[in-house]
Amino acid sequence: MAVIVPIPDFESPVLDVYARLTENQLVCRETPEAGLFIAESALVIERALDAGFVPVSFLVETRLLAQAQPLLSRCPEELPVYTAELPVLEKLTGYALTRGMLCAMRRPAPKDAAALLRGTSCVAVLEDVVNPTNLGAIFRSAAALGVEAVLLTRNCTDPLYRRAIRVSMGNVFFVPWAYLPDEHWQALLKETGFQTAAMALREDARVLWDPALTQISKLAIVMGSEGPGLKPETIAACDYTVTVPMTNGVDSLNVAAASAVAFYQLALLRQKHR
Repeated sequence: MAVIVPIPDFESPVLDVYARLTENQLVCRETPEAGLFIAESALVIERALDAGFVPVSFLVETRLLAQAQPLLSRCPEELPVYTAELPVLEKLTGYALTRGMLCAMRRPAPKDAAALLRGTSCVAVLEDVVNPTNLGAIFRSAAALGVEAVLLTRNCTDPLYRRAIRVSMGNVFFVPWAYLPDEHWQALLKETGFQTAAMALREDARVLWDPALTQISKLAIVMGSEGPGLKPETIAACDYTVTVPMTNGVDSLNVAAASAVAFYQLALLRQKHR
């Protein structure tokens, strides 16, 4: 059974992971095997456990200990569970603690992008998506709408950033993802048999429901950053340019909203047509 540890001292180093380490420090790039991430709320923690992630410690509001018991019963014996009243936790973390529960967990070993591509037929490629809210929403849409994996360029935000996890409702744990090896990722996609569809605003772009797009055996849906979108050279290198037609003078959708529309048409409906 987990060990309940009332918080005696705000400065205790065991609480650094929750209160003082930055997201970049949690990743621990120098020694990735020591990296951690934070799962927030009972639902997200439960989904992380379901996906096989290993907990290191909990931080729980005292009044929610009973609610946490089903989760704690799934954890290793001697797992530390730090507790305090809500005002103390808010002082410790510096913000209102969402649903009163956090769990520090071990980061998984990085997945190989080429291996993911070899075992899938419909993936999303994200170029320089830096907003964790958008990234989390994209992962949630990917899980719901048939995207089998997400590939990210090196400038994308970390899918295990706390807010990205929370916005994804824990679905980031179930959609396989990997960082692309370098700026020449288009070659890797071609080598593994993928055709690429760049989501971009161009007059010569195909509409999203073009029947030809449902006939592609291995499709990568390529989406760009929140402001400028995809780089011109990325669009030029893709096999297709695809757009979501707009009305009422609206020029585009937020990348997270666009992902839901694109994934529904190019992943979910494509599966039904095959």
